[in-house]
Amino acid sequence: MIKNYFKYFLPLSIAIFSTLTSCSKGFDADNYVAYIGGEIVNPQENFVLFLKDNELIDTIFLDKDNRFMHKFDSLVPGLYTFKHDPEYQYIYFDKNDSLMIRLNTFDFDNSIVFCGRGDEKNNFLMELYLQNEADKALMFKVFDRDVNRFVKNIDSSFAIRKSLYLKKKAEIGWDANFDLIAKSSLDFHHISKKEIYPYAHQFRTGENIRQTLPKNYYSHRKEVDFDNTSLTDFAPYIRYVNSLLTNVALQNNANDLNENSLNNNIAKLNITDTLIKNEKTKNVVLNNVALMYLLEDQNMYNNQKFVERYLQLSTNVEQEKEITEIYSSVQNLKVGNKLPEISLIDENNEPFDIRTSIKKPTVLFFWTTPAESHLITAHKKAMELKEKYPNYDFIAININDSDSKWRNALKKYKLNTIKELHSVDFEAIRKLWVITKVHRIIVLNSDGTIKNGFANFFDVHFEQNL
Repeated sequence: MIKNYFKYFLPLSIAIFSTLTSCSKGFDADNYVAYIGGEIVNPQENFVLFLKDNELIDTIFLDKDNRFMHKFDSLVPGLYTFKHDPEYQYIYFDKNDSLMIRLNTFDFDNSIVFCGRGDEKNNFLMELYLQNEADKALMFKVFDRDVNRFVKNIDSSFAIRKSLYLKKKAEIGWDANFDLIAKSSLDFHHISKKEIYPYAHQFRTGENIRQTLPKNYYSHRKEVDFDNTSLTDFAPYIRYVNSLLTNVALQNNANDLNENSLNNNIAKLNITDTLIKNEKTKNVVLNNVALMYLLEDQNMYNNQKFVERYLQLSTNVEQEKEITEIYSSVQNLKVGNKLPEISLIDENNEPFDIRTSIKKPTVLFFWTTPAESHLITAHKKAMELKEKYPNYDFIAININDSDSKWRNALKKYKLNTIKELHSVDFEAIRKLWVITKVHRIIVLNSDGTIKNGFANFFDVHFEQNL
């Protein structure tokens, strides 16, 4: 991979490193000058965003060759995020690092390579991230196993990653601040699986194995610093905390095994309030619980009770505003309502108004090119249902690709058997139709009113909607 990187990126490397070399005299013990540059292949926007703790630091624009270069006169060492909609990834800066990034949006995570001062640490984080993602994809059947076989499997997987971590730590010699991020990437992935197992196993097999867990099964919880602000916005930490909250809530509410129920999600809010003392970290976790709940449970009475409890515990005004906006959007998607107006175009670049163009009962489903497996399986499912329910129309809506990428995908995957539409404004459809997960389905009546605004193609009971 590194060899290919230099093959295609050498001209930019020379140009940027010439700049960095000429500026290197400015690096000394008293300043925090840092550089970031790179190239975006197949860009979706003409800029990248650079963020710290979910706060925008700078917008860096691409030139005519889709390259960018930016100098920070002072950049505090730590974990940052670079974002090129709709994807994002982490980047770690030490003092005076100068990093280049090359990526291809058609395979965002797998294509990312770092080069320059600080590249070894960041390439390691990406390598570990990709290994973790590949491991997650293999976990579903592992959750079906008995406790001993499950623990043996995840311990073996963890040992392989830990070996990589120890090897790179010795080779690179990073400091304690970076080690916190590196070790958290390693550890949180492992212990998240331990929290998920009890309820995933019961959901998949019907067997409650909680009483057979080893006495030291949850010993990892003692090692977690839930108030470490360096991890507040770090996805592996948030993912772990959410799996922990779900596990504890389901354990405490033995008669309610629905992780999306009102009782279990209010329990998650209450557990968060007890478990996490740091105000900033607590607000982030509360916000995450609220987002996940509001996008799953669409009982309007439940939503109101949940939001009331959330607002009692949260102290972040901006996050509270986001949650109340989503709550309002969900209210607008009640059965019998018309969908809020969204700009959509068809393959001929003609506007398509869902509110007025529907003449038959209709199923709307959504896709995006980064989720290739969903793209394929969702279209296949739609074709099967179209044949089974000829009185229904099925419409596919691409939610967040560029126009050219959408049209290329239509050709590549031969998507010409059902109506294909493209969302002109991803933020609008995300907010007004609350489309944050591609598995969402909206079922409409023949007059365009909502029959079910929050269905799922792959729910075993989905066809009851039809």
